[in-house]
Amino acid sequence: MISPKALPAIVLLGLLATNTASATNGYFAHGYGAKSLGIAGIGIALPQDGLAAATNPAGTAFVGDRADLGLTLFQPRRGADISGNAGPGGSTLNGSYDGNDTRNFLIPELGYVRQLNTQWSAGVAVYGNGGMNTDYAVNPWSGFGASGAAGVNLEQLFISPTLAYKVNEDHALGIAVNLAYQRFAAKGIGLFAGNGASESPGDFSNHGSDSATGWGLRIGYTGKLTPELTVGATYATTTRMGKFDKYKGLFAEQGGFDIPANYGVGIAWQATEALTLAADIQRIEFGSVKSVGNTLFTGTQFGSSNGPGFGWRDVSVLKIGVSYDASPKLTLRGGYSHVTQPVPAAEILLNILAPGVVQDHLSVGATWKQGKHGELSVYFTHAFRKAVDGPIPANYGGGVASLHLSENILGVGYGWKY
Repeated sequence: MISPKALPAIVLLGLLATNTASATNGYFAHGYGAKSLGIAGIGIALPQDGLAAATNPAGTAFVGDRADLGLTLFQPRRGADISGNAGPGGSTLNGSYDGNDTRNFLIPELGYVRQLNTQWSAGVAVYGNGGMNTDYAVNPWSGFGASGAAGVNLEQLFISPTLAYKVNEDHALGIAVNLAYQRFAAKGIGLFAGNGASESPGDFSNHGSDSATGWGLRIGYTGKLTPELTVGATYATTTRMGKFDKYKGLFAEQGGFDIPANYGVGIAWQATEALTLAADIQRIEFGSVKSVGNTLFTGTQFGSSNGPGFGWRDVSVLKIGVSYDASPKLTLRGGYSHVTQPVPAAEILLNILAPGVVQDHLSVGATWKQGKHGELSVYFTHAFRKAVDGPIPANYGGGVASLHLSENILGVGYGWKY
């Protein structure tokens, strides 16, 4: 069972993690735990630390007794350019807009695992599942009468108690209960609620932060097919969340914003005693959440049961990486990941608020063993700049909008093996 000494740290990390925002694979984080993040977020068949359950709960069976604490500095660079727009009375949205009024985000995480006996393991992972933030000091819609700064802030925290069972020495099954907390705020977008466009126009924008809780499940399998070859599979249900009541006029289903189901498979091959090659394939079903996947042009009101959303598509993520033990005390890592584009060009106007368009990530990392028990890990990921161009609807003056995003992610983690 979880040691009482660990509970204050778990609660503290839970509170800290709510002050984060990120966007990598859509608005999901691209990995969990400093070791996994140094190899592009790979972990379905390669459990390495106490955060293994965030990717695949079966991995908890293979990491031993340990605690891990991590902190990431996340720096997104996002914005939009609009050209060729001509609204009524000579108004226009044309211009370049910087969404970086908030630039730096700190993302903590914690994992704890205890082997109960030769077959059963238990633990808990506390981590930021994902999020999205834009902060435009100059409102992109000011040309049409919008006032004040504009932007959104979405933050998601998971606390995942986990139980894993070893079928035998080489194969394990795991389950995690994903207890989720999220909060959201929007400002400067009340323009879109006018003229009957929203079912509840007074609950659309500029109401500060609202929060919601919910839960779901993640299950997983990890097993060795040969001494050198390990495979894994994992599935997370849709996390059913409470409503954002303050924004029931914005989000479909009167403020609904569930966390989508996702699943994946992985493989890890120990090519030599020192060299491991690994890969994951993941699928995230953004399109199944109406507030995210519905098109802006549904012909229905914002906030209604089948109201408009951001038009995001489901995405597939491919991660490949390598881990090399350069010495008994030093392990080096590197990896690359690619995600298909969630934001269609036809949905560009509303996605100025949520430009989760980056697709390619390159990661490097390292771990230094500190005596018999300690491990210090660092990693760096760069998400290469990506721009998506799309048409602005004629009823908003036409023209073209271009969204762009790039990211730098720097993290450190410390693990202690009992």
